[in-house]
Amino acid sequence: MNPRERWLAVLSGEKPDRIPMDMWAVPEVMEALRRHLGCATDREVYRVLDIDRPVRPEPAWRGPALPPGTDCYGIRRRRVRQRAGSYLECANHPLAGMETVAQVEAAYTWPKADWFDFSLLPGQLTGLEEYPVEGGGSEPFLTYKELRGEEQAYLDLIERPELVEHCLGRLFDFRYEYTRRILESLPGRVTYCYVAEDLGSQEGLLYSPRHIRRFFLPGMQRMADLAHQAGAYVFCHTDGAVRRILPDLIGIGIDILNPIQWRCPGMDRAELKRDFGDRLVFHGGVDNQQTLAFGTPEEVTRELAQNLATLGAGGGHIPAPCHNLQAGTPLPNILALYDRGRTTATP
Repeated sequence: MNPRERWLAVLSGEKPDRIPMDMWAVPEVMEALRRHLGCATDREVYRVLDIDRPVRPEPAWRGPALPPGTDCYGIRRRRVRQRAGSYLECANHPLAGMETVAQVEAAYTWPKADWFDFSLLPGQLTGLEEYPVEGGGSEPFLTYKELRGEEQAYLDLIERPELVEHCLGRLFDFRYEYTRRILESLPGRVTYCYVAEDLGSQEGLLYSPRHIRRFFLPGMQRMADLAHQAGAYVFCHTDGAVRRILPDLIGIGIDILNPIQWRCPGMDRAELKRDFGDRLVFHGGVDNQQTLAFGTPEEVTRELAQNLATLGAGGGHIPAPCHNLQAGTPLPNILALYDRGRTTATP
């Protein structure tokens, strides 16, 4: 089987020739792996390590000229260097200081799908036909927090709910049309759409279930329906302790749950499998806050075995780090994960 066939086997409840493996990593980690393995590109790293990493085609920009470092939302970013690596952080918040829908509509230009050229997408998959494809998706409250400022965005849920609903509606509309055009440009090629929102912290939900159901789930369901209508699956990324809201996420149609931070309260692997394993594929599960970052290769492979015995019992699991592998993660730990993964029989 090739990587695409392995993913589809797991997603459809069939048995692949071996477990598919995925990887998320910051650029510093990929650079270290390229040097260590003698690879010229990230895709070559995936091939050498036999990682079933999906391809994510991106439309070309053809919209209005943007200042350097500014994205289609008008958010400008600067690189902040820390001990563990460097990260792009917001340098401005375009909707900061606005209090009403009328102020926003008078002063802000929302991005449009027409600003992107989708005609080049099929060519981006040439030579990569054996890989699964991620196409489009949404994570609008993450963008809203950047537009408003993190603290103000949370306050808006209480103080200005009408502003949140209006802006999220605009953001969902944009991402819906953007995703629709990707699906239309790649008929039958997209494996899954990325429908995300970080709903959990290390201890519990970031928002009340009432707010999640009001502000997030209707738009997320709209995105999930779009994916399913095109024959694609729905990959839902949400960090942290989110067990309490999982029945709602299943209810709107998610198929794949990522990243399974099993050290968080309520995220016990065996209990998740028992209660939701007949309705979800579990993606991730290898802890990168402790095990991969500070453990030994033996501890990493032991955790992978535990995940396969619980999350992967009877199928329905795609192992990967719980989130992006961070700079400073020991290379022997990363290599041990994928060496063991590709030689492990399907549960």
